[in-house]
Amino acid sequence: MITEEEAEVKIRSKSRRYVLVVEDDPEIRRYICRELAADYHTLESENGKEALAAILKRAPDLIISDVMMPEMDSITLCRRIKQNVNINHIPVILLTARTKEEDNFEGLDIGADAYISKPFHMDMVKKQ
Repeated sequence: MITEEEAEVKIRSKSRRYVLVVEDDPEIRRYICRELAADYHTLESENGKEALAAILKRAPDLIISDVMMPEMDSITLCRRIKQNVNINHIPVILLTARTKEEDNFEGLDIGADAYISKPFHMDMVKKQ
């Protein structure tokens, strides 16, 4: 029996650019990757700790990360990225359910390039 995931048609990107999607919710992570697959090669991580290890092995061209995750949240992840001279050039987009203005400032203060509230529209993410 073929599962839904196996039946899904894989879209191959013609781009050489890589996007790392860091999200602990597998459905949201797959959705973002699927939406970006035509324009980018996508890599996935379920938390910030796993993502940082992946970034240090192969630096992506863009990082899209949920803010609240186990192991290491994206505020800590973004701070570590922006403090590392070898990877601090990588743009970071933070996705969050936290919508208070001070949360937005916190994300931007640590060096995030964009802070997008959930629920989000993929066109907004792509335009960043």
